[in-house]
Amino acid sequence: MPDSPPLIQDVLVLGAGSAGLLAALSLKRKLPHLGVRIVRSPDIGVIGVGEGTTPNFPQHLFDYLGLNRKHFHAHAEPTWKLGIRFLWGTRGRFDYSFDQQLDFAAPDLRMPNGFYCDDDFRCLSLPGALMWHGKAFAKQDNGCPDIQGWHAFHIENEKLVHVLEEAARASGVEIIDGKVTGADRLPGGGVAAVHLEDGQRLAADFFIDASGFRSELLGKVLQEEYISFSDALFCDRAVVGGWDRAEEPILPYTTAEQMDAGWAWQIEHEHHVNRGYVYSSSFISDEQAAEEFLRKNPKAPKSPRIVKFRSGCYRRQWVENVVAIGNAGGFVEPLEATALMIVCGNLQTLVEILNRSRFRPTPSLRDLFNELTGKAWTDIRDFLALHYKLNNAPQTSFWEHCRAETNLGNAASLLDFYQENGPTGFCRYRLSGMQNDFGLEGHLVMLVGNQIPHRASYTAPEQERQRFEARRQQFSAMALAGLDVKDTLAFVRHPGWQWNGDTPAG
Repeated sequence: MPDSPPLIQDVLVLGAGSAGLLAALSLKRKLPHLGVRIVRSPDIGVIGVGEGTTPNFPQHLFDYLGLNRKHFHAHAEPTWKLGIRFLWGTRGRFDYSFDQQLDFAAPDLRMPNGFYCDDDFRCLSLPGALMWHGKAFAKQDNGCPDIQGWHAFHIENEKLVHVLEEAARASGVEIIDGKVTGADRLPGGGVAAVHLEDGQRLAADFFIDASGFRSELLGKVLQEEYISFSDALFCDRAVVGGWDRAEEPILPYTTAEQMDAGWAWQIEHEHHVNRGYVYSSSFISDEQAAEEFLRKNPKAPKSPRIVKFRSGCYRRQWVENVVAIGNAGGFVEPLEATALMIVCGNLQTLVEILNRSRFRPTPSLRDLFNELTGKAWTDIRDFLALHYKLNNAPQTSFWEHCRAETNLGNAASLLDFYQENGPTGFCRYRLSGMQNDFGLEGHLVMLVGNQIPHRASYTAPEQERQRFEARRQQFSAMALAGLDVKDTLAFVRHPGWQWNGDTPAG
């Protein structure tokens, strides 16, 4: 009978950015008997950029980890994100809200919503109408914001890291300052300990590599194979430069705007606008990208920062006794704000495996984790590739290359099915086993939003069309009477404001 897997009692996390702190906090709060330490490198500063998130991020913080909402909002100061506004494709503009706009069929309509949106794709749901009108939430009868779960956050990374570090320390996580200079290997192939520049040797049973693009353990020490996504995602650089907010309204969504050789993001913070241009260096030089960015964003600093990156992931995220979390395991451009979504999803899977295995995870459980996380990465790659392949509007060499050469991977069968059958719920069976939060809704938004033709067009009878329009007008009226981000911030900062189901601070 084979020996049982070794018992995990002590965990060492490399990296004290958002991924590392979320890992340490998740392990310690959900599995409190574990000893959890973080190595924080003092020569690596906190990346001072804005983060866009998806709805699983606030759910992870508040519902899964039990962080106090009032404390978090007071110190991290997030604003709300209802979805993404795409300035994209032949429509010029469409909204992807975090609810079911298209994967929905009203009981008094024959077809799902997408069949009624050939010409006009807006206000198909309350969140969609709120986005369209620049509002954050509808009003309750008492005038307060009706804050529902279909939202994410815009959040400044430095403030997020501060709040997560505070929560980690309060939960019993030890934070050690030091620069990792090497590692000792176990006879069986895993990692026994890491060495710090000051001479410390830190041993542990289990290691979380959250060291960012350096991938100190998974990439450098264990030399896991890296899989590039360059046949599907051609962008490899970004121009970054935001500005202090003046009189601009705080928009309740991230903006994604097509550019000559890529796309630009805009993330909305209370006092700052974060802007960046993701582009392909094969089609435009750094100087040309900066010039286009500044021409279209005159408020940006005159010397924006250039960031290089590669899209892809390591073949396995869990090797021996090392699990990579965050950029240490993979990275894709922030077109759908997937970074923290992947972190939270992978951490919940890891915690469940450790708990159910009674801290002795078997090789087959490790294989399952790698299968699930690998599928998540390829699903996201294919979803982002769809954004590029379907955009028929720009006529630059970059976009012509995207339409001709983008590898859709598993999304190709969905596109074929859609072109024959239209925006039907049956499309979900071409996405079976998907390991991310976008689901059929996200893919339908890209297909309908980009006006991809199909052979199942539907002309609704007049009375049916009127019922569809009446519902849309009702959502629009509710949204127009709603509260914007600034108004909602004033409510939640009032001393008397109480969050439903909030846990005690600390």
